[in-house]
Amino acid sequence: MPYLKIYIHFVWCTKNREPFLNTIESRKLVWNHIRENAIKKDIYIDFVNGFEDHCHCLISLGINQSIDKIMQLIKGESSFWINKNNHLFPNMKRRKFEWQDEYFALSVSESILNKVRNYIKNQEEHHKKKTFQNEYDEIIEKYNIQIFK
Repeated sequence: MPYLKIYIHFVWCTKNREPFLNTIESRKLVWNHIRENAIKKDIYIDFVNGFEDHCHCLISLGINQSIDKIMQLIKGESSFWINKNNHLFPNMKRRKFEWQDEYFALSVSESILNKVRNYIKNQEEHHKKKTFQNEYDEIIEKYNIQIFK
């Protein structure tokens, strides 16, 4: 039987980066739902958090899991759930919730897991100092990510 220990830091945004998740309560609902749904789908979420227009998830890949499939399962199901339960999200005002198609998926060395967990945990504080766009641009530059259009 194969054994894996591969951690991936996922980041994805709301469609057009709209701040749908603009309250701590709405974010907690979504992050908790993502955790609960992941358990049902045998996806191991180590840590999840985010801010009003994006989500960070630290995930340990399973034997038969791919990055693309995990994102499809998490983003697709959570969008469906948010729209089905839009009464829990007063700021939606009957608008349809969607995640953007794009996402980041960065490998994480076990030696920096705690650093990544703390970074994800402190999104509220982090975004008082830096916008998501600034962060996005820094990630693209720092990790030399090629954007194909």
